[in-house]
Amino acid sequence: MVSYDPKDWFMFIFRLQRSDTFRRLLPLLGVMAAYSWGVAWLEIEYWKLSENSHVKNVTVMHTLLGFVISFTLVFRTNTAYERWWEGRKLWGSLVNNSRNLAIKLSALLPADHPDRAFFRRTIPAYAQVLKYHLGAEDTRIALFDNLPDEVEAHLDKSRHIPNQVAMQLIARVAMLRKSGVISDADWLFLNSELQSFTDICGACERIKNTPIPFSYSSFIKKFIFVYVVTLPFGFVFSLGYLVVPIVVFIFYVLASLELIAEEIEEPFGGDENDLPLGKIAHNIRVHIGELI
Repeated sequence: MVSYDPKDWFMFIFRLQRSDTFRRLLPLLGVMAAYSWGVAWLEIEYWKLSENSHVKNVTVMHTLLGFVISFTLVFRTNTAYERWWEGRKLWGSLVNNSRNLAIKLSALLPADHPDRAFFRRTIPAYAQVLKYHLGAEDTRIALFDNLPDEVEAHLDKSRHIPNQVAMQLIARVAMLRKSGVISDADWLFLNSELQSFTDICGACERIKNTPIPFSYSSFIKKFIFVYVVTLPFGFVFSLGYLVVPIVVFIFYVLASLELIAEEIEEPFGGDENDLPLGKIAHNIRVHIGELI
């Protein structure tokens, strides 16, 4: 996730980030500029249609469609941001529940109890494995280089890894209950945090595995394409060759909104605007180490 000063206007206006949509759209912008110039030359110089009032009426259609495409992109962007923000709230809950579990275990377990070290390693391990679980599958191999040996030894790489870590936590608390270290009331006291880990994982999986419907995403792209490629036909008579930079700018704005929505609707990836899961997982490890 990009860290920035929201008050630094110079950085916003003149600095290009690696994920800036201008870089990604630059080839298409060049194609759109050449296309717009070609249409303008044909209509003004070759076909000489500037006096055809029927062709001028095309601008009315673009004016009406402009409102439609604006509302469509606003809905698209808001939907994507809601997914991003929901992912952030889920990981915020994971931070709080990890702290609460650590605080409760620290209060219930004797200071010299050997299982304190187990929980100090395993509770932050859940955030770590969840981060890689939500990411690309090919990063799972690197996951096991950083896990505690006691946690890694009981994990099956071919199965659902966050569930296995949650099972280790619940199994160890159940052992403490059977051995009389904690009471039945203490078990109920801890159960809400233990259960929340799996609930958070399921909610994150729902966001990751349920993208925006294909037909809706495809329709928006086609709508933007048709709208932009027909702009020169209607506005070349009033703008002349100035239609070239104007059409390019309109295409840049509309396509950028769609690209931004595509990027933030999957908040668990490695893009610059995705959630800083690695930093959150690191903070959980630091905080749990302080509490237990």
